[in-house]
Amino acid sequence: MTGEHRPRKRFGQNFLRDSSVIDRILEAADLNPQSRVLEIGPGLGALTDRLLDLAGRVEVMEVDRDLVARLRERAHPRLEIHAGDALQLPWVQLLTAPPYTLVANLPYNISSQILFRILDHRHLFARLVLMFQKEVGERLCAVPGTSAYGILSVLCPLWFDIRRVVVVRPGAFYPPPKVDSVVLAFEALPGPRVPVADEAFFRRVVKAAFAQRRKTLRNTLKAAGFAEADLLAALARCGIDPQARGETLSLEQFARLAQALRD
Repeated sequence: MTGEHRPRKRFGQNFLRDSSVIDRILEAADLNPQSRVLEIGPGLGALTDRLLDLAGRVEVMEVDRDLVARLRERAHPRLEIHAGDALQLPWVQLLTAPPYTLVANLPYNISSQILFRILDHRHLFARLVLMFQKEVGERLCAVPGTSAYGILSVLCPLWFDIRRVVVVRPGAFYPPPKVDSVVLAFEALPGPRVPVADEAFFRRVVKAAFAQRRKTLRNTLKAAGFAEADLLAALARCGIDPQARGETLSLEQFARLAQALRD
């Protein structure tokens, strides 16, 4: 099967072929005949076939036209194919039967961008089971004060409980990537973990705080356009040292700071 399609580097194609890893993904996805699934980047369909065995409906997004043609040859009555780039396709118009379980072996080169897209469309999903480069997975599970802690370490836990499912070695793929991978499961929360009145503003504060990691909050937020007097007043109100760095703040502290700056 793999011999018929040459993996394309520009699409970041590493096809999952280890059935034991697929079993762990399906276990985490916890599907039943009523489940509706979205798979991003189904590739050669090793996971897609198993999803169709378990779920009531499977929709896939695939950018590679050759692979789209292969998927269409399946002509499965419960498989719907959305041809195009998952970063460009209109998710709200296409995904008309939420909530979905999103399952994906994400191309490493776009995994962070896909996560931001998921956050923008989180109302469509009840659960996510996603494969990342191990380093990216560590960022998503990182705690304040560690070098891996960053923007997505703050933004994703606002809306999801995240747990590690399995670490995946390069040999599980064709062709094998040069790094280990990790599967994470995301369970949607009924609302934000901490109160956030204006999510766009909250994101702006978080992104600004990590824009220049070596700089203090006072300097990074000033560089993002916040007036120094307002900034110092907000930091004082939250009991945050202006000389602290963004990577030391918890989700709760970021939420309080964003609220104080907004007020």
